[in-house]
Amino acid sequence: MSHIKKKQWIATISCRFVRFFAKITYFCKQKPIYQQHKENKMKRIRAAVVGYGNIGKYALEALEAAPDMEVAGIVRRQGAENKPQELAQYEVVKDIRELKDVDVAILATPTRSCEEYAKQILPLGINTVDSFDIHTMIRDYRRTLMDLNKQTNTVSVIAAGWDPGSDSIVRTLMQSLAPKGLSYTNFGPGMSMGHSVCVRSKAGVKNALSMTIPLGEGIHRRMVYVELEEGAKLEEVAAAVKADPYFANDETHVFQVESVDDVRDMGHGVNLVRKGVSGKTQNQRLEFNMQINNPALTGQVLVNVARASMRLQPGCYTMVEIPVIDMLPGDKEELISHLV
Repeated sequence: MSHIKKKQWIATISCRFVRFFAKITYFCKQKPIYQQHKENKMKRIRAAVVGYGNIGKYALEALEAAPDMEVAGIVRRQGAENKPQELAQYEVVKDIRELKDVDVAILATPTRSCEEYAKQILPLGINTVDSFDIHTMIRDYRRTLMDLNKQTNTVSVIAAGWDPGSDSIVRTLMQSLAPKGLSYTNFGPGMSMGHSVCVRSKAGVKNALSMTIPLGEGIHRRMVYVELEEGAKLEEVAAAVKADPYFANDETHVFQVESVDDVRDMGHGVNLVRKGVSGKTQNQRLEFNMQINNPALTGQVLVNVARASMRLQPGCYTMVEIPVIDMLPGDKEELISHLV
C-alpha cells in the first residue's frame, strides 16, 4: 500500500470511528424505549369543563373516575364567585385562558352556544368536544369547524352525547349488518335536556321540562311543562316552542305547571330497531335498548371522546368516524385480547 493510500485509509477509518462513537454517545443519553413508553402512559390528559349545569356536573364526575385523565379546571360565567362546595379542590375561572396546560375542553354548554365556544377555544391550541344535538344542523356545523381545526392543528368531536352520539354508532353498526332495510329510533319516555333548555330560552318561561313520548316507528310526541313568568301568556309561549326547529317536526303539547321540579325525572331511554336484509337473506331483525340517566350518560360520552380526541389527526369528527377502542382507557393490545 502506498504512503498516500495508507493515509487515506487511516482517515476513512478515523471518520467512521468518530461517527460510530457519536451514535453510541447519543443513544446512551437517550431514555430506554420501555421507560419512554412508561412515561407516556403515565401522562394524564388535562381536561377543562366549560359550563357547570347538569351535563357539566356529570362530566366532572366522569373525569374524576377516569384513570388516565385529570381536571384542569372549571369554566363558568360566575367564575369562583359563589363557588359550589364540590368544586373546592378545583380552579374555577371565567375564561379558559386562566387555566394551565389544558389539552381538551369539554363544552357542557347549551347546543346553540357550542360553535361560539369552540371558535374561541380552538385558536388556543385546545381540542374541543361537545354534545351538539340538533340533528339537521350537524353536517353544516362539522364543515364549519373542520377548516378551523386544520388551521389550528386541533381536534373537535361534535354531536357526542348519546343521541346523536353513541346511538349513532349503534345505528351505523346495525345498517352494516343489514344494509337494506329500515331503522327506527324510539326515544323515551323520558326528559330531553336539549329540548328542555330550548324551552327555557323562550321569553316568559321561568323553568321548563320537555318529555319525549315514543309513539313507535320513530315517531314521537313532545309533552312540555312550563313555569311562566308573571304576565306571560301560555298561548304565546306554546306558539314559540312549536315553531322552534327542536319541535317543528313532532307533535307537541305545552302545559303550564306551578312547579317544574315537582314533575322532573332525569331518566330517559331508547329503543333502536332495524329490520332488513343481510346479503340476500330477508327478515333480519336487530334491536338495542337502554334506560339511562340522561346527563350522566352524556357526561360519560363526552369524557370518552375527549380521550379519543388526543389520538386523532387534526379535524372535526362525529362519533361514527372514530374507532370505538380510542374512547377507552388502557393499553390497546390488552383491550383487544379482552374485548375481541
